[in-house]
Amino acid sequence: MNAQETPDRDVFEYALLRVVPRVERGETMNAGVVVYCRARSAVLARTHLDEERLRALDPEADVAGVRAALRAAERVCDGGEEAGQAAEDGPGRRFRWLVAPRSTVVQPGPVHTGLTADPEGEAERLLDLLVR
Repeated sequence: MNAQETPDRDVFEYALLRVVPRVERGETMNAGVVVYCRARSAVLARTHLDEERLRALDPEADVAGVRAALRAAERVCDGGEEAGQAAEDGPGRRFRWLVAPRSTVVQPGPVHTGLTADPEGEAERLLDLLVR
């Protein structure tokens, strides 16, 4: 066991998924979280889009497009056929792809770390704490 692990908890990484409806204004809103735990081969995405808040930032926001981008992140984490080419990649590679910087309406935030005994529970906790 290394210094970063405890008997019942493992290191995990997470990043927020942020919606940037109008880049020129620099405003963002949190709409999801991606969690990766290497020790448990888990990569998970949980999302929640507050449409009212999004429309307050940009009344003409493409809500359907934002929802589609968030669903795509969830599919990549699931790794099933709907994930496309990402389905062939391992959890770590899928996580790294999801948190790579990009210039789209849905962007990842910085990666943070912690310890958890339950990656799925951690994803829900972070969604409640940082998104909802």
